[in-house]
Amino acid sequence: MNQDQIRNFCIIAHIDHGKSTLADRLLQITGTISDREMQEQVLDDMELEREKGVTIKASAVRMAYQSTDGQIYQINLIDTPGHVDFAYEVSRALQSCEGAVLVVDATQGIEAQTLANLYLALESDLEIVPVVNKIDLPAAMVEDVAVELENLLGVNPTDVICISAKTGANVEAVLEAVVRQVPPPTGDIDDSLRALVFDSHYDSYKGVIAYVRVVDGVLNDREWIKMMSNQVTVEPIEVGIFTPGMTPRGQLSAGEVGYIATGLKTVRECRVGDTITLESNPSAEPLPGYSAAKPMVFAGFYPSEGEDYQILKEALEKLQLNDAALVFEPETSNALNFGFRCGFLGLFHLEIIQERLEREYDLDIVATAPSVRYEVVRAFTSDVEIIESPADLPDPSQIEEIREPWMDVHIFTPNEYYGVVMDLAVKRRGELTGQEYPAPGRIILRYNLPLSEIVVDFYDKLKSATRGYASMDYEFKGYRSSKLVKLDILVNKQAVDALAMIVHEDDAYNRGQKMVTALRKLIPRQLFEVPIQAAVGNKVISRANVKALRKDVLAKCYGGDVSRKRKLLEKQKKGKKRMKMIGNVEVPQEAFMAVLQLKED
Repeated sequence: MNQDQIRNFCIIAHIDHGKSTLADRLLQITGTISDREMQEQVLDDMELEREKGVTIKASAVRMAYQSTDGQIYQINLIDTPGHVDFAYEVSRALQSCEGAVLVVDATQGIEAQTLANLYLALESDLEIVPVVNKIDLPAAMVEDVAVELENLLGVNPTDVICISAKTGANVEAVLEAVVRQVPPPTGDIDDSLRALVFDSHYDSYKGVIAYVRVVDGVLNDREWIKMMSNQVTVEPIEVGIFTPGMTPRGQLSAGEVGYIATGLKTVRECRVGDTITLESNPSAEPLPGYSAAKPMVFAGFYPSEGEDYQILKEALEKLQLNDAALVFEPETSNALNFGFRCGFLGLFHLEIIQERLEREYDLDIVATAPSVRYEVVRAFTSDVEIIESPADLPDPSQIEEIREPWMDVHIFTPNEYYGVVMDLAVKRRGELTGQEYPAPGRIILRYNLPLSEIVVDFYDKLKSATRGYASMDYEFKGYRSSKLVKLDILVNKQAVDALAMIVHEDDAYNRGQKMVTALRKLIPRQLFEVPIQAAVGNKVISRANVKALRKDVLAKCYGGDVSRKRKLLEKQKKGKKRMKMIGNVEVPQEAFMAVLQLKED
């Protein structure tokens, strides 16, 4: 097809503003999917996406649309996630488009990820098509939100398209706007092939399937291709497009979006962000790729059955192919044996990876408390060690100082939340380094914050405190010495190394008390009393007991001498004492997850 009749665009929005529902209506209007095949969130084909009602993976689809002037256009849509943990998916999808439909909920207005994703789109020089969704709801503030978009983008409020993706009202206007406003691709069809890999997944029959946007040249079926980053060459098994299922097409030319079934069997040979070219006529230079993702949360993943270690390793490798933000390396634990230390973008990302491992690979996973990387300076020798797990921390007498990573954090927020954000940052040991006013009513606060303080629930607290309007970006600043201690959790007087954490000295008592309270509710009752303790070094700072289950040994006593009852109770007491000495308490998975979600009062 002539490049002038191709349009590549994505849908960007805050979570739950209606991206996937809009994609459904566009597929119906263009006849890509028949009414019989239609289902809600048709592009969210992962079971988890349907269950949680969020898009996790960016997905692509080709549609044919006849505009009001009678021209037929090939429209390539890429549906992107809205959750902050998957902003990396959004940044990759934007690289393969010329335009973006910015969807804003008429009842919520502009929110944090609306801004964050918009800034990403503007950095990529995309044409923005503003859309207000959910106009059918009674609480819709259509005119107010159109004015917000006018202030944000400088567009005329009359140019903002008002739709209801649920009912289909005015949705065709979005397609017309895409055709009119989004520029066609500008690649050279006669040049050497250059195709950007913007996503991928693993297929057990076809190997690595690369989602590509062809920038220059033409790719034909069965032509040998080369990955420009590592010089791997391969003959593709299949070349095709998404409709939205994979449909073999035999050829992809400049400006088109499709897939290449490479047949490659190892993850490392076809990376997201790589450029694919022809082996026979290679391009001189690759396309600019993507900046590497920045993992925030590190946690240990262990199989509950030791023999599943190899399956877990293979599963993580396959997930890493789909999710370039996931990093992992082997580690061992006294309580949990062999496993992997994994890096994630946030807690939601951690939950999703864990659930995918359990569902798609039938694994039973135990996840440890999240932490960050620390530098430990040894006493006497002044050697510096990198510690990724609290269990690896040496004896306090061997430590001269512990350094933790600090981040340079930028928080974008409306003016009215200035005090709330400052209060939140100060509680997390934040140091204000500057502030800017980029637009009327908005402020950017710059802070230095320890990564350990923002790693677990800082995003959640920020969103709650600012009604979702604040957004945050961060970059690594350096390591700084802090008063840190190791907080051990003992269950039945046995230290559970997977529950240990490194905390600031001033916060140790508070965190220990919360941990003990949370675990007391989660650890099942035994036939003997189970003490749960939080300790720093040899000092117990908090304790609670899980009460014993009691068997009614007096049930058969109908009256009679009281000494008979005493004798039975004494016998029970001795039995419980013996049981306690040899009793083994299993810590349930929920207990490990409780550590991740410790909330402030």
